[in-house]
Amino acid sequence: MGSERCERLVSLCKTCNRDQQIEHIRTEISKHFQYVMLSHRWGKGEPSLHDIEGQNIYIMSPTGGIGKLQGFCAVARERDYLWAWSDTCCIDKQSSAEVQETIGSMFAWYRQSALTAVHLSDVPDTSSFGNSEWFRRGWTLVELLAPRTVLFFTQNWSLYKNIISPNHKAEVTVLEELERATGIESRFLTDFSPDMVDARLRLQWASLRRTTLPEDIAYSLFGVFNVHLPIHYGESAENALGRLLAEIISKSGDLSVLDWVGESSPFHSCFPAHITSYHRLP
Repeated sequence: MGSERCERLVSLCKTCNRDQQIEHIRTEISKHFQYVMLSHRWGKGEPSLHDIEGQNIYIMSPTGGIGKLQGFCAVARERDYLWAWSDTCCIDKQSSAEVQETIGSMFAWYRQSALTAVHLSDVPDTSSFGNSEWFRRGWTLVELLAPRTVLFFTQNWSLYKNIISPNHKAEVTVLEELERATGIESRFLTDFSPDMVDARLRLQWASLRRTTLPEDIAYSLFGVFNVHLPIHYGESAENALGRLLAEIISKSGDLSVLDWVGESSPFHSCFPAHITSYHRLP
């Protein structure tokens, strides 16, 4: 904790009784560890943990993903947060155990964040975000649904449409645009619960999204459904989706996930081979 904040806390506690002192200390410690999460599309030259470990990112050359990371950290600092998390460099991707833990914790980390900053690298300052590729990626679905407080930023790290607000999810105009871009009702965007209620509807939200690794389209939904399954990178997308669907039916008994149109899966003939089969009702 910075010396100035510490001095303020000590000064405040001098005028309080013991119970009030404990409450002030708890509040200050909680504020100290609040953090900001980054949501974005991966691009070329994204820095890894080993690229920035022990480095001062502000003096690194602002090329590729380093420039984006600098912009993200500036957003956090301007809002008085001391901690910022980016999936590009806050995960040791050489550790399979850490990757497994990260995927299993992703929803909780975004939900518990004080702020999620969404960087729309393909949206100029004067444009609307409806056609952004961010809305077509698999992992960004959970990054949209989980956090309670979100701010959208354009490619130059300007607030979207210059909408000055502590939370764009609380702005009616932004919510209306989000509904049109995602097909997700605002009630889910502002107060989402990770469970298996409306299972088929949740699969429909993801049906036109894509991931670089085919099996990630299923893994990216684990947090949305609050399921905990092993991650097996290298398995087929059909197998990953099949395991997810089997878990949903096993835990919830919801047979609506069997309503789909398209090619059947080699995992099980009752399941679709591709998540795109949930885009429309049979």
